Amino acid sequence: MSASTFYPIGTPGQPWGAKEVDQWRARQSRQRRYDEQVLPRIEALADRFDLINYGELDYNGERFPLYALHNGPRDESLPHALITGGVHGYETSGVMGALDFLENHATDYSGKVNLLVAPCVSPWAFERINRWNYNAQDPNRSFFENSGVAEANALMKLVSSQPAPFLLHIDLHETTDSDESEFRPALSARDGTEYEPDIIPDGFYLVDDSENPQPEFQQAIIAAVEKVTHIAPSDDQGKIIGTPAVSRGIIEYPSAKYAMCASVSGARFTTTTEVYPDSPKATPKQCNAAQVAAVCAALDYALQNS
Repeated sequence: MSASTFYPIGTPGQPWGAKEVDQWRARQSRQRRYDEQVLPRIEALADRFDLINYGELDYNGERFPLYALHNGPRDESLPHALITGGVHGYETSGVMGALDFLENHATDYSGKVNLLVAPCVSPWAFERINRWNYNAQDPNRSFFENSGVAEANALMKLVSSQPAPFLLHIDLHETTDSDESEFRPALSARDGTEYEPDIIPDGFYLVDDSENPQPEFQQAIIAAVEKVTHIAPSDDQGKIIGTPAVSRGIIEYPSAKYAMCASVSGARFTTTTEVYPDSPKATPKQCNAAQVAAVCAALDYALQNS
């Protein structure tokens, strides 16, 4: 790690211990309120959806109830779809896009699909505008048995309790300038590895599962989203965020190998959205709308091709 990217916690080349995690935690301050900005909107939906309390986080006395909504009662003759937001709490449009979809579009799919929506998987990080949870863990690399990450464990338990396999899972994320200014340098410092700078793409892109690629599905989402916001171009090496683009605005990761949230359901159709909220060409409203457009396009394609 060069001097220009030195992270102010720990010793370069040495992984963090408990002392460094405590130092990191002391730097995190509440910047917004889950109980004011998210919970009231979830609770207001209880008259139209089944409200599921699937767990509670307790971080040093701070308690965060975890909620999902289902457009029940379940009809086992219909396919099942999972929508998740806020796995990385700082990625605001993932949370707000999931809520916007529930408030304005979810009823359009009544009688077509069983919807399960978890709008804010990581509320402590939502409040701190951070990627990690209270223990400096990344929930989106922790969806495996006995990971020890409370946010991931609670969601996995919820998903495994559902009575039928999922056709679709769309996980709503953002790629922000702070990924390079804060979160990737912090990751290198925490793990004692060398930080390698990258370029944040200007625009929306998708992450498909390289172990179960669904290119037509991804392309259908891109076609819908580009009506709302611009699609990220590949760089001069044909890459997006350091990974080769397999199509316009689409890259692939092995979701299960990386223990990403998109792997949790085992669905046929899966994707991770990546909105770019720091673009001068996009507003917060557009970012939320891009997430909604992605969800609707994903559902429409999956239902037509199931």
